[in-house]
Amino acid sequence: MTRNTLIGADLIAHLRSQITLEEVAGMVLVSFDRLLWFDEQAILWSIENLIPADVLQEMQRITSVAVYQQLIRKGYVPGKDISVDAKGKLLVKAKMTTVA
Repeated sequence: MTRNTLIGADLIAHLRSQITLEEVAGMVLVSFDRLLWFDEQAILWSIENLIPADVLQEMQRITSVAVYQQLIRKGYVPGKDISVDAKGKLLVKAKMTTVA
């Protein structure tokens, strides 16, 4: 919460030396979930200034899969209402209704 890029970069570098990229991305997502209760602007700052591109891509991959699965459970049809491109980006038809 000090918004110190050196501390954040060192922490991420240490985590990357100890665990997989997927696990680092998962830890960042859980951290963001907790941080959301205290300082939502810190999440935006972290994304813009701290989190490396490959970690952000992995976070997107993880969340795209989870959202895709949730939409299927809600009744949306893969290939018709929703799909995922070659880069793992979630594609949603513009005329979909709001998902509860």
